[in-house]
Amino acid sequence: MYKTVAAILFLFGVSTTVLAANAPAWPAKQADEWYARQPFLVGSNFIPSTAINELEMWQADTFDLPTIDRELGWAQNLGMNTMRVFLHNLLWQQDSAGFLRRMDQFLQVADKHHIRIMFVLLDSVWDPDPKLGKQRDPRPHVHNSGWVQAPGAEILKDEARWNRDLKPYITGVIGRFHNDKRILMWDLMNEPDNENGSYKVRELRNKAEVALRLLREEWKWARSAAPSQPLTSGVWRGDWASDDKLSEMASFQLQNSDVITFHSYEPPDEMKRRITSLRRYNRPIVCTEYMARPRGSTFVAILPLLKAEGVGAYNWGLVNGKSQTIYPWDSWEKTYTGEPPVWFHDIFRKDGSPYDPREVALIRRLTH
Repeated sequence: MYKTVAAILFLFGVSTTVLAANAPAWPAKQADEWYARQPFLVGSNFIPSTAINELEMWQADTFDLPTIDRELGWAQNLGMNTMRVFLHNLLWQQDSAGFLRRMDQFLQVADKHHIRIMFVLLDSVWDPDPKLGKQRDPRPHVHNSGWVQAPGAEILKDEARWNRDLKPYITGVIGRFHNDKRILMWDLMNEPDNENGSYKVRELRNKAEVALRLLREEWKWARSAAPSQPLTSGVWRGDWASDDKLSEMASFQLQNSDVITFHSYEPPDEMKRRITSLRRYNRPIVCTEYMARPRGSTFVAILPLLKAEGVGAYNWGLVNGKSQTIYPWDSWEKTYTGEPPVWFHDIFRKDGSPYDPREVALIRRLTH
């Protein structure tokens, strides 16, 4: 339908880029038909164990394809068929051609393991001052001690730079892969209004307001690249049961996402309540972050529930590495001196042995 309309408008001199930029979310029927073609989506939020953040994962000097290949092989062995993977605008600024080439190499490896990718283009969580080049070493025993935001506060606060520094990145990346079947979805911004308690003094005072303005612009840029894959941005806090309870941010995300995505690190009763609250949108639902063992969000408690509900499932973390997400969020305030008795996130140790063989057996059973 879109192609037919575009052809007609072209005859009258109307740009298809303008058409795409103003295209609404997919009709619910289109989203449902797309979702019906997918298997039960099971995967992790993935970063190789040798990278502390998305810059270290992708920069030429530290792009570790052998480790990526090995660790995605472990995921394939579990029956996982998708991964959620973070990108960064500074990588485009540094070397757009090289960045796209490495993305393609990554996708080749993922495809070899029958794993499709959800790329996250922007992210509002953790350090608001990202810098290219060598990344700092992890702080011992601290959860995500080196993860960085995209964009950082410097660009976020300067709206005059958005068209120059961010629009080419969004349209360039999506445009390059807009019809690539190895890509499952595009996640436009992760937790845009996260207030980042660990870095609060360095955050913009009106961050949520500015981030919403950026997300609105990003959505137009993304649509202008005419992706064949669905666009989304996941809700992560608040009550979604009725319109009057939604924040302005959550309302925009839910109204514009082709496929509804959300985060929940809570026990099964709360997970079920959140899924129920999102059913009113009559669209496919995917949980893009869950699994924090000490909080009652475990594979045993949550993954069978998500499968029964027909909800896609991305836990946080595949392999324990430089991101150190086996440690809980409170490791920023509380001192840990060794491996916690109960891992917060992640499935495998660096040698490929599972943290809990019973979890691995469960995941395999639910994915086969």
